Amino acid sequence: MDTMNPFENPYWKMSLKAFEDSQRAFTSFASKMNADHSSMQAVATDAADAYARYVQECIKHPWAMTKQSVGVGKNYFRVMKQSLFQLMGREVDSVVEPEKGDMRFAHPDWSANTWFNFVKQMYLVTGQAWLDSIHNIPGLDDHARTRAEFFVRQLVNAMSPSNYLLTNPELVQLTVKSRGKNLLSGLERFVQDLEKSADALKISMTDDQAFELGTNIATTPGKVVYRSELFELIQYTPTTEKVAERPLVIIPPFVNKYYILDLSAKNSFVRWAVEQGNTVFMVSWVNPTEEHRNLGFDRYVTEGVLKALEAVEEQTGVREVNAVGYCIGGTLLMTSLAYMAARRMKSRVKSATLFTTLTDFSDPGDIGVFVDEHTVKAIEDQNNHKGYFDGRVMAVSFSLLRENSLYWNYFVQNYLKGESPVPFDLLYWNSDSTNITAACHNDMLRRFYLENQLVKPGAYSVNGTKIDLSKITTPLYFISTHQDHIARWRITYEGAKICRNNSTFVLGESGHIAGIVNPPAKKKYSYWTNETLCDSADEWLDLSEQHSGSWWTHWDEWLAPNKGKQVEARSPEEGKFELLCDAPGTYVKRTLGVNN
Repeated sequence: MDTMNPFENPYWKMSLKAFEDSQRAFTSFASKMNADHSSMQAVATDAADAYARYVQECIKHPWAMTKQSVGVGKNYFRVMKQSLFQLMGREVDSVVEPEKGDMRFAHPDWSANTWFNFVKQMYLVTGQAWLDSIHNIPGLDDHARTRAEFFVRQLVNAMSPSNYLLTNPELVQLTVKSRGKNLLSGLERFVQDLEKSADALKISMTDDQAFELGTNIATTPGKVVYRSELFELIQYTPTTEKVAERPLVIIPPFVNKYYILDLSAKNSFVRWAVEQGNTVFMVSWVNPTEEHRNLGFDRYVTEGVLKALEAVEEQTGVREVNAVGYCIGGTLLMTSLAYMAARRMKSRVKSATLFTTLTDFSDPGDIGVFVDEHTVKAIEDQNNHKGYFDGRVMAVSFSLLRENSLYWNYFVQNYLKGESPVPFDLLYWNSDSTNITAACHNDMLRRFYLENQLVKPGAYSVNGTKIDLSKITTPLYFISTHQDHIARWRITYEGAKICRNNSTFVLGESGHIAGIVNPPAKKKYSYWTNETLCDSADEWLDLSEQHSGSWWTHWDEWLAPNKGKQVEARSPEEGKFELLCDAPGTYVKRTLGVNN
């Protein structure tokens, strides 16, 4: 029996503690937003402006809106009629169904219960009508239409009845059954996430305690052989008696951590490359703080890529390497090649492979909705104030590009159901955010995304040297993916055409991560090849040949002529450098959390 004093009841103690913790977390979160000169305010202003332009066009074109309203009204009437029939016990067909793969309405009561079925269908009709009106209304240019569609989509999906307690049948049943304990558990998780967030709520997607770098993730054996202010250089332990003469040097993106290419033994590109007889080196970028504020993109070239290549030569005695760049790491590699060409430096790179790499930023993918003068200026001001762009904010921004599966799904699971996130190595990596230096992020936003300088000969300078990507003569292998929403393949194809005489372009299935991290053993997906770089990407695809399985084997065949002769395997211990520590090193282990 409960005690006479209700505040001695464990349930009430838990409730009181949750309330006190939430007050503290909200206060802390609000102070961080105010102190950081939050760029979120600029994004909110842009959202309002985009919607205002949409409304203006609706007013200018009343006939288009009238036609749409008639269709929507008919659907509303059909939903109400079907709901009445269902209430009378008759079997009815849905007026509208969720899109394939939409799991928000998977619970059977969304269809079996008349009220929840009515709520679901009214929501789907309204949301689709709203989005259709943006596509159909005349007068909006492509950029304005894309921005309006993105921000309205965010609002539509945020307002989904699946995200709210009283309009979600599964949540109602769970709350009644647990007597509200799911909500108290969820509030506790919400407070924990709020305390670890920057100026946007970063929802936990996986169990952070389930993984330890070097133990069950990023486990390929190796040693850190070089360390600078900007990066650590890892040399991996060979597994073959003979290796290719030329080392393989991987330049990962500095906006994420490198171990996306070394998640686990079964899907590690690093381990697979070692097994193919390569001496593999990995650049592991520092997770920057305020003290790194002045490290711009050009210094990532001169003090990052070029220093890494020098270190590899000193460690192995081999000047030329085969290099791989992933995402913005590929952009960095291409910039480095152009810089070496402009300086007439003897090339250190025999071949370069570019994973999902943008050099032409005229179509920067979904992230382009955040790129305009107003938002970029606000982000620059915030970066200059803090000394870096907070990686947790970037993580939230990318999650909102796939908001239903990567944001609201976890909002419901963690905070309303009160469930613990399950261990998942890919989501652990995705949540392991890294900052970007103020100078580098400002460079990228303004000079690449806003002004698209990199593809304009002489427009972009590295350390005072103007560069021209078309002067690169190194053999290039571009691999992009068909469903990539970050580096869309048609625009990465335009980058390949800049050096069309020395470029090979390959297109893989799936997206930005799954299409790249696709080991041959999985026998998953397929890829397209076409040795001719046609004028248009669509023409290239029409004339291409599709192959089943992973593109990794095709790349290895392409790389073979550039590997050089076979030599005795090189272990890290045999090099010129003193070994600093075991892989994965120290830089990769710096995380962003409560005290950042």
